[in-house]
Formats: sequence, C-alpha cells, structure tokens
Amino acid sequence: MIQGFDHVEFYVGSAKMVAYWYAKALGFAIAGYRGPENGCKDRTSYYLVKNKIKLVMTSALQPETQDISSFVTTHGDGVKRFSVLVDNVESAYHRAIEHGAISVRKPYRSEDKHGTLEEAFIRIYDDTELGFINYDHYTGLFKPGFDAPIQDFVIQCEDTGLESIDHIVGNVREKEMDRWADYFNKTLDFETFIEFGPGDITTKYSALLSKVVRAKDNVIKLPINEPYKGLKKSQIEEYIEEYHGTGIQHIAIATPDILSSIRALRKNGVEFLEVPATYYEELKKKKFKITEDIDELQKLGILCDIEGQGYLLQLFTKPIGDRPTFFFEIIQRRNGAQGFGQGNFQALFEAIEQDQKKRGNW
Repeated sequence: MIQGFDHVEFYVGSAKMVAYWYAKALGFAIAGYRGPENGCKDRTSYYLVKNKIKLVMTSALQPETQDISSFVTTHGDGVKRFSVLVDNVESAYHRAIEHGAISVRKPYRSEDKHGTLEEAFIRIYDDTELGFINYDHYTGLFKPGFDAPIQDFVIQCEDTGLESIDHIVGNVREKEMDRWADYFNKTLDFETFIEFGPGDITTKYSALLSKVVRAKDNVIKLPINEPYKGLKKSQIEEYIEEYHGTGIQHIAIATPDILSSIRALRKNGVEFLEVPATYYEELKKKKFKITEDIDELQKLGILCDIEGQGYLLQLFTKPIGDRPTFFFEIIQRRNGAQGFGQGNFQALFEAIEQDQKKRGNW
C-alpha cells in the first residue's frame, strides 16, 4: 500500500550550488551528504529537508558517470525520480510489473550500521523513474551512504513555511496523456480523478489537455498534461522542446499560510509569474467569501479559485533553472478544496505566454 510521497531526486550540474539555492531561496535545511569524503567517488548528493518535504540534489563527479551526465546534458537540471513510501516494496513492485510497469531496478536492499533499506524502481516519462521505498528496518539519516554534511551550512533566509508535496505534474507528448493515465491506474491501482478536455484549459493562443490520476485514498496526486492545437506554441510544447523529452514539469508544495510563505519566498529572491491587475478586479466582482483580503492577494500576486464549499490559493514560480522547464507551485487548500485551480487557468496561462514571448518561444 502506498502511504504518500517520500522524496524527489534531481540530477543537476552542480549539486552543491543547487542545494545552496534551495536552502537560501526556499528555506530548506541541508541535512545530509554523500560524496568522496564518505566513500562515493563518482557522484555527490545533498539531502535537503523542510518539514515533510525531502529532496536530493545529485551531480556527477566523473565524465563516465553517464546516467547523470547524459541526463543533465540532454534535459538540463531536472527531476530524475520521485519515490513513494510503501509498506512492502516487493509487493508494490511485483504488482506494478504484473500490471504492465516497465522495470528499472528490481527490489534490492542497502545497509549500514543503522539497518537495512529496501527500494525498487519502475520507468515513467522518458528518462524519469518512480521508486518504492520502505524504512521499517532502517533508522539512519536518510539512506545508507548519507552522513551529516561535512560543511556547516549557516544560511540566513526567511522561513518559508513550506510543508509537504501536494502533487507532481508530468508533461507528455500529444496523444500520450491517456496512455500514461492508464499506465498509472493499472500499475499503481490509481484512478482518474479530474479530466480537462478541449476548451477547458485554453487562451486565445494556446491550449492543453490534462488528466489527474490519484491514489484512491488521495495520498498521491499526479496530473498529466499534453499539448493541444492552438494558434501559438503551448507551454507544454515549449517544455518538451527545451527539455528534449517528457518529464516532470512542476512540483506543487503545500503551505498552511500561503501569504506568509509568498512574502518570505519573495524576500528570499524567488521569482513568480506576474498576474495582471484585471484578474483581481474580476475576483472582487465575484464576491467570493474568503478569509484573505483580496488587496493583499494582489500585492503578493496570489491566485484564488472557489470550488464547492472550499477554495484554493496558489502561485507559480518562474522556471528556476536556465531552461524554461521545471518550476514550483505554492498552494494552500481551504475547507477541503481538492481541485487544481481551473478558474485561474486563464490568468495563469496568459502570464506564462508573456514569458514565452520574451524568450522568443511563442
């Protein structure tokens, strides 16, 4: 049984520099390290933690470390894999394989003085992997091979209050969305939760299609996007061209207080998409009953969408690397809201299109 997201591993050009940015800008603590000083000669990894969020930044130390160097050369910095916590790795892996999953690595155990850790991996989008992990017999820092950082990182920044991973979004090619939704549903016993068809996510110039699959107890949510015909190049097409393949577009991080989180993130230097003032004029006209002051939302650039008795607040960073590929979403769900901000799509996509235009990719 899947219990939730465990951690996300990025392959990057320089793990130390990227880890420092995550600590300084997003408020993560650099909690662990693996590298030459503790026996790993071909790669270096930094383990970062913020409340329930666990990230790993890994880079190659040698040209022959092809799994990392070829990934970064092709895709730039990006998500190589994310792992879900399960109560039984063998069972989760074999069920997935029996229902059509593509194996990357069969269940295996790694150990040190803190016990034994079990993992297994299956293939998802192009060069991306999904892992199963279980810590029942392991009490160490993170995984065997990771120790406390060799450097005492004293990094001053605002506390961002980021709490947990809400969902992880994949971008795929045209006509691939249904296949990937079926793949997750069959191999992981997920279900399709929401579907956005033609006309649901569109602007005057571009469009996309999207399906959200999830674990039936809602502990994992995986939206999947594919491009749809429009007058201009969609954000999904741009991602696939710049990333040179399909993969993870963004990670949504939940916070219990998005106003405080966005204030802190902006002070830490994080760049966000710019929401037009007309969005807030329309929001006031709708007279939604929300706790937050709309003028304060506008000041911080936060989007708001009502669904049923609840509502969600969200804001998207600009791409965090050199390529216009991976970014973060900051999200707060109020009163049981489960959607993904459909009422915000128009303003969001127009903001993305303006950035595409500046890059000459539109």
